[in-house]
Amino acid sequence: MLRSLGALLLAAGLLVAGCGNSEDGQDAGPNQEGSTDVTAGDTGVQIEGALDAKPTINLPGGEPPAELVSTDIAEGEGEAVPAGATVTTHYVGVSWSTGQEFDSSWDRGQPAEFPLSRVIAGWTEGIPGMKIGGRRLLVIPSELAYGQTPPPGAGIAPGETLVFVIDMVSVA
Repeated sequence: MLRSLGALLLAAGLLVAGCGNSEDGQDAGPNQEGSTDVTAGDTGVQIEGALDAKPTINLPGGEPPAELVSTDIAEGEGEAVPAGATVTTHYVGVSWSTGQEFDSSWDRGQPAEFPLSRVIAGWTEGIPGMKIGGRRLLVIPSELAYGQTPPPGAGIAPGETLVFVIDMVSVA
């Protein structure tokens, strides 16, 4: 009897420990090694990698979310980004339908600077509130990205949902 009670308590403890405390249902936050290996909320998007390195994005397939998803993978400890700010970020972008990467500041070897007033609506809406030092997932439906007219040669299909993992470097 004591052995089964002990096993039951151990299982209950593991279940509670595995649930996490994120409000949006994600297993989030860096572990002791600084990794942010998580599955982000209801999206099923898996992000792997350390905060100081290019992340890997694995998509679940199926239909993408219909609304903008903005989920902190790791909350920074610096200043929060105000609406309309100019931000410096490292990021990776992939297409939902193919899982193929179409852009990465990491591959260029330096972060990119953008005024939030001059980017796609998904960034304009999804970045404010992010803190310096943080990592955020954006899943951007087509109407908040490029719609039916993506930039020529960008590797983005018309009507594509875009997925970004963004590391906030600084804000001006």
